[in-house]
Amino acid sequence: MKFPGRRKLKHYFPVSQPKLQLPSFEVRPELDTYVVGLDQTIVDVIANVSDEFLEKYKIGKGLSNLVEHGKADQIYQELVQNGAISDHFAGGTIGNTIHNYSVLADDKSVLLGVMSASIALGSPAYHYLCHTSSKVDMNHLQGVHGDVGRGITMITPDGERTFVIDPGEMDALTPAYIPEDIIAKAAAVVVSAYPLRASGQPIQQAMQRLLEVAKKHGVPVVMSLGTKHLVEEHRELILATVREYVDVLAMNELEAEALTGFADPLQAAEAVLELTDMVLVTAGPEGLYLCGYTDEPGKRETTNPIKSGTIADYNQFEFSRPVQKQHCKNPVKVYSHIDPYLGGPERIKNTNGAGDGALAAILHDIAANYYHRHALPLSSKHELPYLAYSSFAQICKYANRVSYAILVQNAPRLSRGLPEKEDSLEEAYWER
Repeated sequence: MKFPGRRKLKHYFPVSQPKLQLPSFEVRPELDTYVVGLDQTIVDVIANVSDEFLEKYKIGKGLSNLVEHGKADQIYQELVQNGAISDHFAGGTIGNTIHNYSVLADDKSVLLGVMSASIALGSPAYHYLCHTSSKVDMNHLQGVHGDVGRGITMITPDGERTFVIDPGEMDALTPAYIPEDIIAKAAAVVVSAYPLRASGQPIQQAMQRLLEVAKKHGVPVVMSLGTKHLVEEHRELILATVREYVDVLAMNELEAEALTGFADPLQAAEAVLELTDMVLVTAGPEGLYLCGYTDEPGKRETTNPIKSGTIADYNQFEFSRPVQKQHCKNPVKVYSHIDPYLGGPERIKNTNGAGDGALAAILHDIAANYYHRHALPLSSKHELPYLAYSSFAQICKYANRVSYAILVQNAPRLSRGLPEKEDSLEEAYWER
């Protein structure tokens, strides 16, 4: 388990005895620190096509088209034959988050979902496996006879993007493939709101089972909202789920407005804190907000410049560490904000996955706290039942840095961790 942020000591926890056993790629609940994620497994396919190709298959240009599996497969096969596909990316908001967590933490995670039982070379399932970290334990996936989901992005010569969505068997996950022993010992469980819209599909019951097991064993639940339209269509169900099960909620500013009615991210975060314990709001060029609770004895004032918005002096206690509200005797709301890292990249190559990267950083900090609490239970770091290892301000820095790493590359998943040695400009950033 790597620790989040930058540490002055190379070996933060000295090792006194060599590890004699061979490393295990499968999660061992009694020994490992890991997080568990449930996702609709989907592969993103990027292809260059002509307007005539869209007309041939009666695909609405510039729109998101939900297409029957047989037709989608025919489209995909022709794209392969024409050499029109430029990239395959393993997708899914939780799949991205889990992968990025394992890259950042250099440690294990568990993915729950479906996978094609028979995988052909070059198939979407093959590309999904190839683009997922080897530290993601996929031994608990449910095998299906069909294909995983496919999202085909077709780019015409004028630059317009048209989407073809083929769900495949991604919603076929059943509650039988929700392993209680794995969930019970997890540092956190992470889900998205997408399965909530899969009415009548097995994955909705599987997600419900996951949430119930996590609540039963006191495992923190982290949820990502998905899209603005999803929130608008299923707002009441999402609100009920958050109230009952969720400890950390992540969203962008549009999803936050759809959920709360507040366009201002800070006001939206304040409203969401009435439902859950910690809130991440990514607000594009405005940066990101991380808000939550701490207990009165653990309150720490910031040395950063004080900020005011719709809440006066809102970042006053951002050097505090998060605590779940139910564990606070005298809960105090804490708000932190950070501007885009280094002002944001000069050229954004990809916005898909930036929020997933920020969420992976938060999961890493929660898991680091879990690891440290079990390794050194008498440490002063655990005088209060903290949810995370670092302060709100430090987690903001970390999440911001990971988001930047996603924005400057073409893919939504990290291929490696953050650089060990930063340049002088970044050095100054971390010292602030």
